[in-house]
Amino acid sequence: MPATLLHTHRVEKPWGRHHLGFGFEDAAEGGDPIGEIWFQQPGDSTPELLIKYLFTSQPLSVQVHPDDEQAHARGLPRGKDECWTILGAEPDSTIALGPKQPIDRETLRESAKDGSIEDKLDWVPVKAGDFYYAPSGTIHAIGGGLTLIEVQQNSETTYRLYDYGSDRELHLKDGVDVATLDPYQPIAQPAGSTEDRTILVEGPKFVLERWHPHGGDRQVALPEGTTGWLIPITGSGSVAGVAFKAGECVTVTGTESVTTDADADVLFAYPGTKRI
Repeated sequence: MPATLLHTHRVEKPWGRHHLGFGFEDAAEGGDPIGEIWFQQPGDSTPELLIKYLFTSQPLSVQVHPDDEQAHARGLPRGKDECWTILGAEPDSTIALGPKQPIDRETLRESAKDGSIEDKLDWVPVKAGDFYYAPSGTIHAIGGGLTLIEVQQNSETTYRLYDYGSDRELHLKDGVDVATLDPYQPIAQPAGSTEDRTILVEGPKFVLERWHPHGGDRQVALPEGTTGWLIPITGSGSVAGVAFKAGECVTVTGTESVTTDADADVLFAYPGTKRI
């Protein structure tokens, strides 16, 4: 089909929230908090990308993901580059991105075991409107008090280095082996942004555009066999006869006209190294 409205899957997490906002139904009173909303069936590794909302009340574990080559060596379909569009943040919210200083693998391993890794990471203040791209290998931890949209390679392979003293399993050998040991380097803003759209990411694994509100039609022309994901942050629209609104996600293939209303703020993601 040229366009498909994706299933919404709510994922309970201990670090999630009961009040979600952004048009989503709150978690049941007395029930488990919701940490993620997926726009794809869990465990389906066929699509190249996966889109999620995250709702955090406390920091997530310190973790790292393998790249494609490292994933293939373990019999996995792909690695995991990911990026975050911050929709909401408490005043003290942070994200850890890499070590403050270059670190060797033995020091990383020992600091993960004794908890001093928290002090060795670069905790960056974040606010609504911020954007971060984390290539595979980036040691990171998403902090509490955040609502964000995550666009990622479709992989749930996570190596947990540190979890604040919880009894969850750690993956020190695998995590230390794939971790980037130098401080995080933000990606350069790609050229080519226009008044009605910003190019947030242009490869190596996917392209991500942010369409600014203006209303009207936009044409997308995806190469044969390529799927694109439309993620409306605000507003609504339609493509190939399929209506969508904020809090939903639609996939599109081929050449189609996307109609949005005047207040529609939309992310558009698709696999590849160059924009279409």
